[in-house]
Amino acid sequence: MLESASMHSLEQSPEAVSKASTRLPEWFRKSSGKIAATRQLSKLLDAEVPNSICQEARCPNRSECFSKGVLTFMILGTTCTRNCGFCSVAFGKPLPPDANEPDKIVKSIESLNLKFVVLTSPNRDDLPDEGSTHYFNVVTAIKARFPEVKVEVLIPDFKGKKTPLETVINANPDVINHNIETVPSLYRTVRKGSLYKRSLELLTLIKTIAPTKLTKTGVMVGLGETHDELVSVFKDIKAAGVDILTLGQYLKPDKQNLDVVRYYHPDEFAELKRIAEEIGIRYVFSGPSVRSSYLADIVFEDLVAGSRSSELAKVLSCG
Repeated sequence: MLESASMHSLEQSPEAVSKASTRLPEWFRKSSGKIAATRQLSKLLDAEVPNSICQEARCPNRSECFSKGVLTFMILGTTCTRNCGFCSVAFGKPLPPDANEPDKIVKSIESLNLKFVVLTSPNRDDLPDEGSTHYFNVVTAIKARFPEVKVEVLIPDFKGKKTPLETVINANPDVINHNIETVPSLYRTVRKGSLYKRSLELLTLIKTIAPTKLTKTGVMVGLGETHDELVSVFKDIKAAGVDILTLGQYLKPDKQNLDVVRYYHPDEFAELKRIAEEIGIRYVFSGPSVRSSYLADIVFEDLVAGSRSSELAKVLSCG
């Protein structure tokens, strides 16, 4: 086990924080081959996909996911009604939902031969139903055209309303994901307009409405949280009945976003994974580059099968 002090965020001067946010550790550096492959994929996605959060959020895993037939679509536009400090999605007044978006996504799935689709969106606090009807329309369109394609939805908190959540559940997605993102003490700066308790209640409510529905959440580290705070969040996630937890390093996407307070070493991610699993969370993916949709397809198939596949066991053993 790592010394507990090494798991706590350090008190740093503004100069130290600035250096932490600009100096990328060696475990993030990619080979020129991976960089070239990612650029090539980006061009393909820009041409074929209406909106992809893989592009919008500059996800480091998009080449790996796409090679497995997994892609995350961003529905309901690319403008968010909340201005979270960690997020690169634009803040402002969104356009009305695109009624043709379900058809566009179905065509993209066919064109790209996708096997597992993740749908996410910005917060749509401007809409009476928080955008839930649009989620329903997209999921049902995919299921009607491609019954074999699995769908995971990464939803906003819907302001804690039950009816929008029921609308999404009624579309019968295979996995419902809602990210906690960070510890309660950082919500005011990291997740403006959101509430930690509300997000936890949403995850709990999913299991109340649909006990067998697979649920998932994600947490970023490196924003100033402490070890004890993370452990407390893990316990809350377990109490909410969440099946899958992803833990990843926060990376500053743009200059206006929050600085990285510190980078966690891969060994620290391995220790956090061990702790979360001991608390009782069934599947924990923990690593510098882990993001919400990481290995979504493998985890789903494994949970449905009821036993760990050889491919998943290999990944989990590597942390």
